[in-house]
Amino acid sequence: MTANSLTTSQGAGRAGDKVFSGATLAAGCLILLVLFGVALFLVVQAIPALVASPADIQGGQGFFPYIWPIVVGTLIAAAIALVIATPIAIGVALFISHYAPRKLASSLGYVVDLLAAIPSVVYGAWGAAFLSQQISPAYSWLAANMGWLPIFQGPASATGKTILTAGIVLSVMVLPIITSLSREIFLQTPKLHEEAALALGATRWEMIKMAVIPFGRPGIVSAVMLGLGRALGETMAVALVLSSGALTASLIQSGNQTIAAEIALNFPEASGIKVNTLIAAGLVLFVITLGVNMIARWIVTRHKEFSGAN
Repeated sequence: MTANSLTTSQGAGRAGDKVFSGATLAAGCLILLVLFGVALFLVVQAIPALVASPADIQGGQGFFPYIWPIVVGTLIAAAIALVIATPIAIGVALFISHYAPRKLASSLGYVVDLLAAIPSVVYGAWGAAFLSQQISPAYSWLAANMGWLPIFQGPASATGKTILTAGIVLSVMVLPIITSLSREIFLQTPKLHEEAALALGATRWEMIKMAVIPFGRPGIVSAVMLGLGRALGETMAVALVLSSGALTASLIQSGNQTIAAEIALNFPEASGIKVNTLIAAGLVLFVITLGVNMIARWIVTRHKEFSGAN
């Protein structure tokens, strides 16, 4: 290669670096602008509901008494989903990455990824038409035998369309997300860490406990928080499964509601201050989601010391 061709190649490389750097910078700025635009729109449209007379807001007590029970219902449904889905997802991810034969692991991983592609309305239809009917007798049993607990206090819903059913449907929906991300993290565990643990006499489970899970902890947290974001913002599945009503501590009675389902069910027929009220509810959900992501980032940062880079 001559000196002229080498100089030309280096110049083209530097130009390509500048173009790529500019493109990535523009993409990052575009994301921030879109986020800022969405937040600005929500704030501007929510102000009329925040300053409106309490009599103009649904319930007649003002915006915050209206939104508070819906926020609690949203958090309850998302918490149920994570409590059910997280241990199952981590177990499936560990089985695929460290226990299953290669052919079975490949097929099972494909099936798990396929679950994430199913539309949410299909999950909602399954929950409303099948799961709610099948689980209703279990709710009656819980009310009769464990009704002394506030979360299982009767009378149980005859239709089975409760916040617990909605949480179970949401757990099935977030399961493939948490499983897929956790599986990829576990597969990235340095082989030297695993072999060192086995060489010291650790069993396979002890090796996973000492090497794989600590390495994958930040990734697990990120996967769980991503699933939490899906559970908080899910609309159609919850709208189909849940018989909305007043806030109640019981998970097996009809009642409770989520922000996303509230917006979806009422926005098409809303007008005037009702539109602003629903947009203000969307702003609250936006703030909750942003807060969840910030907490997740803080947790991941705290546990970065045990990583592949270190």
